[in-house]
Amino acid sequence: MTKTVASIWYLNLAVSDFMFTSFLFMEVAYAALNFYWPFGQTLCKIHSAVSFLNLFASIFLLTVISADRCISMAWPVWAHNHRSPRLAFWVAAAVWFAALALSTPYIVFRDLGASLLRGDITLCYNNYIPVGNFTREKEATLWEHRHRAMVLTCLVTGFLVPFAIILTCYGVITAKLMRNHVARSARPYKIMVAVVMAFFLCWFPYHLSILLAMLAKRVTPAIQVLLDVALPLASLNSCLNPALYAFVSWGCKDTLWLSVVFAFQKAFSDAEVQAILPSKNQDSSRSKVELPPL
Repeated sequence: MTKTVASIWYLNLAVSDFMFTSFLFMEVAYAALNFYWPFGQTLCKIHSAVSFLNLFASIFLLTVISADRCISMAWPVWAHNHRSPRLAFWVAAAVWFAALALSTPYIVFRDLGASLLRGDITLCYNNYIPVGNFTREKEATLWEHRHRAMVLTCLVTGFLVPFAIILTCYGVITAKLMRNHVARSARPYKIMVAVVMAFFLCWFPYHLSILLAMLAKRVTPAIQVLLDVALPLASLNSCLNPALYAFVSWGCKDTLWLSVVFAFQKAFSDAEVQAILPSKNQDSSRSKVELPPL
């Protein structure tokens, strides 16, 4: 396919999701073995780092896609003149760098340790005091501060800020649709609601359960039940992205009759910017602005 801005976004999103799903077998085996980690310390660190790398990279890329659509809708002329695959490449590189920087602490602090309840069980967990000679009180204080910093950083940068940006972007798109009297069609609203709700429903239970565990300073039975629901939902988001961003926007019934390659070619095309620019053959005073497909 032709290299376009949209294809670069989706390629990086696919790479992020593929990396995450490739390591899911370890999570399945870990749970099946009653939370005994048999893969060693190196894979314990890599598995955790890849999981959070996907969390940050996927959310950042979804935010970038929303911002790109918002810019194409609100400022079509500027997008036509400045929006390029080269710029998209560097933005994607910045996203990966930021995601890698935020996931680095999970490499440093991830460690193997024996279960407090069952000494024969080796756990893969966050050890916030991997090295150093501290008193017991100092260790408890340092552990709590580092744990709180990790949870709040993940919550703010990996959920609250991206979710606020996504809501703002789709709010601008909605206002643009209504201003151009295209709000009668229900399909753009369905796509917007699907994108925002999928993001919220998949990640909110996870961040809520982690926040509650931090505030309670332990995992209570109720929080454990929430975690049992939240973790599969967070993983599900990586599987929903292709459907939401490639197939839903073109209609499920029509997509079933198209080849997969052709469906993705349509989804990844940059026709949205050209579609909303006035035609050169039309009088600028009478030209009507067409809205891009979402």
